[in-house]
Amino acid sequence: MASAAETTGESVAETVARLARAGREAQRALAAMSSEARAGALRHAATALRDAETTVLAANAEDCAAGAANGLSSAMLDRLRLDPARLAAIADAIAAIAELPDPVGEIIDRRQRPNGLVLERVRIPVGLIGIVYESRPNVTADAAALCVRAGNAALLRGGSEAARSNRAIHAALVEGLVAGGVPADAVQLVPTQDRAAVGAMLQAAGLIDMIVPRGGKGLVARVQAEARVPVLAHLEGINHTYIHAAADPAKARAIVLNAKMRRPGVCGATETLLVDATYPDPHGLLEPLLEAGCELRGDARARAIDPRILPAGANDWDSEYLDAVLSVAVVDGLDQALAHIAAHGSQHTEAIVTEDADAAERFLREVDSAIVMHNASTQFADGGEFGLGAEIGIATGRLHARGPVALEGLTTYKWLVRGAGQIRP
Repeated sequence: MASAAETTGESVAETVARLARAGREAQRALAAMSSEARAGALRHAATALRDAETTVLAANAEDCAAGAANGLSSAMLDRLRLDPARLAAIADAIAAIAELPDPVGEIIDRRQRPNGLVLERVRIPVGLIGIVYESRPNVTADAAALCVRAGNAALLRGGSEAARSNRAIHAALVEGLVAGGVPADAVQLVPTQDRAAVGAMLQAAGLIDMIVPRGGKGLVARVQAEARVPVLAHLEGINHTYIHAAADPAKARAIVLNAKMRRPGVCGATETLLVDATYPDPHGLLEPLLEAGCELRGDARARAIDPRILPAGANDWDSEYLDAVLSVAVVDGLDQALAHIAAHGSQHTEAIVTEDADAAERFLREVDSAIVMHNASTQFADGGEFGLGAEIGIATGRLHARGPVALEGLTTYKWLVRGAGQIRP
């Protein structure tokens, strides 16, 4: 694809600044629309995406062919690949977002001061949100829909692996949104794959109000290191599933297999399995993983369970594989499991499998991650599964939003103060 400079004479930074200014103007108009009008526009967008199935899938097939030729891993190709069912699910997610309660205008709290002043904190849109992402084309639709529903404009910069898919999805979305009365510039796609575009977005303080990165460790680390714009991000999903001594073996086998192998390339996949030394059936836990083609890398005690387990290196405990690879460690009880997670986790998602209610409650209370689960697969770490419609990402920081970030996480607030002529003494 030609660069912005080749097609318009602009530098990449000038292109990003122009798009950002147009997005801010469109956001003011979008925020002035009624909640029902924004919801109606999203319904139009979902319909337009369904109608564009042939075009979108053809574009995606080109991206997948190019990715395979360029050596993308099977897990990365799975993240990239669309089919009629996946595309229908993306359209359904847009329609579902349209039906979600609108957080904009919600009164967070209200109080009256002794002098009669009435104070309210009210949710408002963040403004123009920049989303930088890699190989998952569904992010184009999810991010755009969530931003529009919460009254935000979106400036999207997808990865080169999905460039054709992103353009086709974006074109369909804009067609539907405009039919519903939303300004076309409310959802823009940066028209270049030049890496300088990411840098320009990160430096656009005063134009872009928040950056949300969706991608691998390299991308997110760059965003966090270079950004002069507030960032809402998680660096990695180094997620753990701990099989407690009191785990039900049937539950444990099903949960572990799903947590790793349902879709190994998603950020909610388990990357390290912790097995209690007194768990009664460790071989039965690991056999289904090996049969499914998962490569296991373990410590000495884990390798004693099955000779097919490879030795784990020091870096394995701190690796987000996003592939059919799993680290396995044997631990002496809950305290050691908690210590391992604290030392190696990324504060994304952790799970315990146990029938011991006290152990489960202690795990839920003491693990310091954005999502902590009991007797459930870590693959449920997803905004849609949380009833949020979709997510723009999973935040692992401590400020503004944590866990799956959906509509509420895309708002801030302002204070409204109503008086009757009070003056301050």
